[in-house]
Amino acid sequence: MSSVSNVSNVSDATFEQEVLESKIPVLVDFWAPWCGPCRMVAPVVDEIATQYEDKVKVVKLNVDDNSQIATQYKVRSIPNLILFKDGQQVDTVVGAVPKTTLARAIDKHL
Repeated sequence: MSSVSNVSNVSDATFEQEVLESKIPVLVDFWAPWCGPCRMVAPVVDEIATQYEDKVKVVKLNVDDNSQIATQYKVRSIPNLILFKDGQQVDTVVGAVPKTTLARAIDKHL
């Protein structure tokens, strides 16, 4: 499994600085290692990170290790991709979705 350098990990501790204070929109992939659909959507998230490099920051948040943020944003099922812009939650995509669905959600807010 290749790791893409433009997808970083965030935690409860770094979420505010990395996501809410970001100057560009941030797509947060809420996931867990045991989640099959999360593994299915991971390559799509990597492609989005590459496609929208410099326009959208893409980060992953492991819900097992960072339940505080997951609870705060009412993440009940994963994979759950939430787009933040100017510190606000502007869009949510739940489930393993095709790249086009994710791209449409992002394009609406650019």
